Amino acid sequence: MEKDFDQWNTVKKDVNAYELQWDFFYHQREVWWCSIGLNVDVETDGKQVNFERPVLVLQKFNKVMFWGVPLTTQPRTGKFYEKITHDKGAAWAMLTQIRTFSSKRLLRKIGMISEQDFAKIQKRICELLIRIEPLHKGGALGGRSH
Repeated sequence: MEKDFDQWNTVKKDVNAYELQWDFFYHQREVWWCSIGLNVDVETDGKQVNFERPVLVLQKFNKVMFWGVPLTTQPRTGKFYEKITHDKGAAWAMLTQIRTFSSKRLLRKIGMISEQDFAKIQKRICELLIRIEPLHKGGALGGRSH
């Protein structure tokens, strides 16, 4: 399926131009509809006109930047997914899709997950980080030259 990057680019310009209000607050454990965009290859895409999907706020750094974990309502199994529950029902955190987001991308708050579910997500992400293989002696593994 061909992706319409031009349409996403138009939406992205609007998202970037959005002026945050001084009273805008978001917190860890909250789930928000987030305009994550149209992305490359295996990177998770947003849907609908705003290219949005639910995102769990994992770590807030300041009022404009956070780490988020995109969610899906499609049941998933395996070591890269974790089931959670928020105010609108069940979702699966796509642990490999964690990334930095601007709070300008946040559209609407959905709800909050429990402290227990949040602790599970934190633990699973730490486990993924710990098992990452170090670089081989001599630099990066294979790949393209830049």
